[in-house]
Amino acid sequence: MRLIPPEPDFADGQLAEKAVWDALKASLPDDVVLVHSVQVRHGRAEHEIDILVLWPGAGLAAIEVKGGLVTNEHGQWFQSGGADGKRKLKDPLAQSQGSQHAFKLWLQDHMGMLLTSRFVYMAAFPYSSVGQEWVKSGNPRDMFLDQDDLKNPAELIRHAIEVEGNGTGPLAKPFLERIIPKLEGNLDQAKNDAAGYGEDEDKQDHLTERQKVLLSATRSLPRIRFTGGAGSGKTWLAVEKARELCKSRKRVGLFCYNKGLGMYLSDQVGGWRQAQPAFTGEFHEFVKSLGVPDGEGQDYYDVEMPRILKELAADLPEHEKFDAVIVDEAQDFAPLWWEALRACLKDPEESEIYAFMDDGQDVYKRWSSDDAIADLLPIHIDENLRNTKKIAETFKDFAGDKFISRGSTGMAVRMVQCATDAALDVASSCIDALIEDGWTNNQIALLTTKNRHPIHLEYSDRNEIGEYWREFHANESEFYGHVLGFKGLERSVVILCVNGFKDMERAAELLYVGLSRARTLLVVVGDTGLIAEAGGTQLRLALSRARQWSP
Repeated sequence: MRLIPPEPDFADGQLAEKAVWDALKASLPDDVVLVHSVQVRHGRAEHEIDILVLWPGAGLAAIEVKGGLVTNEHGQWFQSGGADGKRKLKDPLAQSQGSQHAFKLWLQDHMGMLLTSRFVYMAAFPYSSVGQEWVKSGNPRDMFLDQDDLKNPAELIRHAIEVEGNGTGPLAKPFLERIIPKLEGNLDQAKNDAAGYGEDEDKQDHLTERQKVLLSATRSLPRIRFTGGAGSGKTWLAVEKARELCKSRKRVGLFCYNKGLGMYLSDQVGGWRQAQPAFTGEFHEFVKSLGVPDGEGQDYYDVEMPRILKELAADLPEHEKFDAVIVDEAQDFAPLWWEALRACLKDPEESEIYAFMDDGQDVYKRWSSDDAIADLLPIHIDENLRNTKKIAETFKDFAGDKFISRGSTGMAVRMVQCATDAALDVASSCIDALIEDGWTNNQIALLTTKNRHPIHLEYSDRNEIGEYWREFHANESEFYGHVLGFKGLERSVVILCVNGFKDMERAAELLYVGLSRARTLLVVVGDTGLIAEAGGTQLRLALSRARQWSP
């Protein structure tokens, strides 16, 4: 016998339904389909068939089940229970008839044809007796099953279908097979690696939002450096701090170094209905907005440009200066940039300064000491919230002794072993394989450690990097970038293409950044020997436990 569902979960208040279900299951033929709790919506009215019988060669029966002691007094139905020992009951057959009618209309809508098979509505009282001679207008005795009838109900149900049922003929087996999928409503999910990733990322978002307690706990402190490892939610905190200060009507500057992160921050604040920061984005774009000319060479950007800004700041009108500055990925800022930013504050000695940084990601090596931010109170954020545990395991040695991973376990990191000079081609093939696994292209980022991917290089050569970053933030396609430009950003899937290093002294920091950009799935492509040389013993061990993959 086919049961839908195979093992119904009868609640405490459904013991009568369970009693009828068990009786029918024991009595009806094996080719009958028995369905529990068929919910039907007809217009705004909601109906339920407690038990539906589909009997090939006979027809259908909708059975309304009433537990307790059922009685009828002067045309009014009652059921035991209530303060007075009984409570009024709607006509059980009328209920069953309404449910049957709604089901027929629903089935017609979804099958595209009228149900012509015989179909009877019935009522079952598993704990009450209904005399065989009992008569009530509109309530034929054949349409009731009492406690004695349920000892052997099969022939009684078939008799009711054939004598009392509406319809012109028996239920055909092929038509029954077409009805079953509509009753089961099977909802299959793709059985691939991409299935279900959203729950892990929702958990990561929830954990990150809980970090707001740090802002509440430190709201009376005007100068702080929040120091935490990758995935600790520093960028989210930086944006929330800016929101908090803007609500207080303060003139705020929200800064970073990289173009991609600057565009992300601008997108985040762009939708605020309340006041927005006076400036959001890259430090150098801010300097140029004040009329400082663009220049060439790292010395110009690290030394000359901040010097010019510091001189300009002395003559800025008070209303153009900041009440507070916030710097995300603050380890990227050179000491002289900090001096110039302080000069743009209304009170360089007292105005608010908030830095969000990760000492382990100082990939630009601009720091010889931390004197530029020595007056900022350090607040440590030790928890990783934005990566799965499997991903966090690969970079925990870079993140410090206090590193704690709070994310879901997640899927295994994948390691694709190949020669360094073949890494770009192999990493590109990984994208196609991941899409075949069920990932969409806009969930994937491919990041290189040395030379840019040809697609990334093409945008750069056409001087269209800004447009390419806009495509990234619009989630339009897969993204090809360099680890250095992806600091503070993330995607569900990251392919870290280790195609060499220009400077082995910076290799560990580059790997740290690249390994920590994936939220759900990390794929590492390259020569394991080179990766171990650059990343150390812990990374070598973590990748030895990774899933060895050949896309």
